[in-house]
Amino acid sequence: MKGSKRVYQCEHCGASQPKWAGQCPDCGSWNTLIETVTAAAPAPRQGSYAGEPPQIVELGAIKAVESPRLSSGLSEFDRVLGGGLVEGSVVLIGGDPGIGKSTLLLQSMALCAANGGIAALYVSGEESAAQIALRAERLKLPTTKLRLLTETEVERVLAMASVERPRILVIDSIQTLYSNALHSAPGSIAQVRECAAQLVRFAKASRTAVYLVGHVTKDGALAGPRVLEHMVDTVLYFEGELGGRYRLIRAFKNRFGAVNELGVFAMTDTGLKEVSNPSAILLSRHDEPVAGSVVMVTREGTRPLLVEVQALVDQSALGNPRRVTVGIENNRLSMLLAVLHRHGGIATAGCDVFANIVGGVRVTETGGDLAVVMAVVSSLRDRPLKSDLVMFGEIGLAGEIRPVQGGLERLREAAKHGFKRAIVPKANVSKTSPEGIQVIGVSRLAEALAEI
Repeated sequence: MKGSKRVYQCEHCGASQPKWAGQCPDCGSWNTLIETVTAAAPAPRQGSYAGEPPQIVELGAIKAVESPRLSSGLSEFDRVLGGGLVEGSVVLIGGDPGIGKSTLLLQSMALCAANGGIAALYVSGEESAAQIALRAERLKLPTTKLRLLTETEVERVLAMASVERPRILVIDSIQTLYSNALHSAPGSIAQVRECAAQLVRFAKASRTAVYLVGHVTKDGALAGPRVLEHMVDTVLYFEGELGGRYRLIRAFKNRFGAVNELGVFAMTDTGLKEVSNPSAILLSRHDEPVAGSVVMVTREGTRPLLVEVQALVDQSALGNPRRVTVGIENNRLSMLLAVLHRHGGIATAGCDVFANIVGGVRVTETGGDLAVVMAVVSSLRDRPLKSDLVMFGEIGLAGEIRPVQGGLERLREAAKHGFKRAIVPKANVSKTSPEGIQVIGVSRLAEALAEI
């Protein structure tokens, strides 16, 4: 660019340096100097994203119009997006390598183009056109109307997208793109930020919905600058065990819908298949009741889910007993064990305690407290609970059982799967409880222990 120069700016303090160094001279932070381009006389940007001159308006005079939605071709995907894809929105999808991000988007775009008649452009910077064609053939996808481009320069991608004018644009992946304005390597923080900024401006100006595939680090966070998640409208994570069959997609940020929604897919030889009833696959029906197993009803967004909580309590040979959790927070388990000792009179101080949520589900809400505690007591006493029993509820530090959100929907989900008894917070007991299930309300931990 004419009149521009390259400087290195610290991400922590914002100080600029003429050349790169491992440590910022101003704040002392390491590896925070990022290459940026500054113009001597930048041309001011005129108008809004829609190309209109900027003007100040009164908020009450603006008519709120619901944004039209584009179906992704997969109902579980639409659920996580909040009902479909909004025109002009930017969606960032992250996940571990090989989890199925490219398969999900290729399958969704092929269905959009073939069944919905939506013009879609798939841009790949990681695979050749022949590789993508082989995958589509293996998945038996209709690809006659799906447009494909293999390119890594963002300026060329935007130029060709402006001519093609698709309604949905897929970038696979944002870490492979680079901009001619910077000399740093593709995937660097400066390149990711600049390419994402150009794509967001293009999406808002042309009303094109854009998918960005993002890599993750070994810690599970999205690679690149944190500002990338702030720039986009929706952030989705595609999760699951690499050797497992099931995949979960979650929304952690959504400007056009609810967050913490959950979509469930099954990975098969012909691609991802939607799982409309995930409670049925998350429950492992035992031939006979076993100690340490309790079924609870959790809530993911607007969907109630039946999941199995398993606990194993064993005498510890160590001076410091272990507390190991999978699917729940470790500190939460330690707190619940302390409440169980103080208000239930049951000590686990000399025992190793292991807690697991079956099926790879992560329970982030507090409605699973009661089920975790009951599973621990069942394993400690080696006394199985009845197989037709389900429970949910939050446990406070004073030993009280607190109500949770969506109690009636949880009870309906339990009754639909044949459960006959439910131990729930007393405040969640409704006069219109579902038929066929006995609802037992408890207000204290001691009452819940007496019921089992």
